[in-house]
Amino acid sequence: MTKRCEGKLALVTGGAQGLGRAHCIRLAQEGARVLATDINGAGAQETADIVNAEMGDGTAFAIAHDVTDPAQWEAAVDAAREQLGGLNVLVNNAGIGVAGNIEDCTFEDWKRCYSVNVDSIFHGCQKALPLMREHAPGSIINISSIAGLIASDTMPAYNSTKAAVWMLSKSIALHCAKKNMQIRCNSVHPTFVDTPILDGTATAHALDKDVLLEKLARQIPLRFVGEPNDIANAVVYLASDESRFMTGAEIKLDGGISAM
Repeated sequence: MTKRCEGKLALVTGGAQGLGRAHCIRLAQEGARVLATDINGAGAQETADIVNAEMGDGTAFAIAHDVTDPAQWEAAVDAAREQLGGLNVLVNNAGIGVAGNIEDCTFEDWKRCYSVNVDSIFHGCQKALPLMREHAPGSIINISSIAGLIASDTMPAYNSTKAAVWMLSKSIALHCAKKNMQIRCNSVHPTFVDTPILDGTATAHALDKDVLLEKLARQIPLRFVGEPNDIANAVVYLASDESRFMTGAEIKLDGGISAM
């Protein structure tokens, strides 16, 4: 049986760990060639090494990449052209969380959150679309969050950036459709997922990791925290031609939170 992403050429930001690493691995397992990028270049290379060990040399590549820098986006797109031979799947996965309510959050943290979570997608899509048009059909997959659809009083910066990703994805989708580019754009909205980010959360709150997972699971109707592949499997679907009629939409992977 043909692999679901056979022939796809994918650039995945934030590919050094967690969700980004899972996206790279699952896309490669389904036949894509992958460029993992991350500000942590060594971590991105480790992801590429993991993929190549399983799927064979030349399946994955890696570069260091600050997604807030337009010049580095140009370099990343050039790397996709040179190492992958083109680009038709862009996974904007890189992101950060910023704590602090509207009174406590500093303007510096606010701007940093927008720079990483929103500006990166603006730069990435603007720089990548010309190459993606050459290799259409294509798919842009923006990783938002359920926090972009459901607010909290403790994280206005994160909430608003992830809401911006949601709406920006729709605008990009309509632009690509109007120009008949045959490039789709959708957003993915996970809730709590067991990634290294939760390790830091547990440490910050002086909690055992298992205790934290149990506490988070109680907030989810399905009563368990997601695994990275729960999100990566949706990325595979959006990257594949199975989703060819889906654009300007959002996939909620929240264990039922948004249904309450």
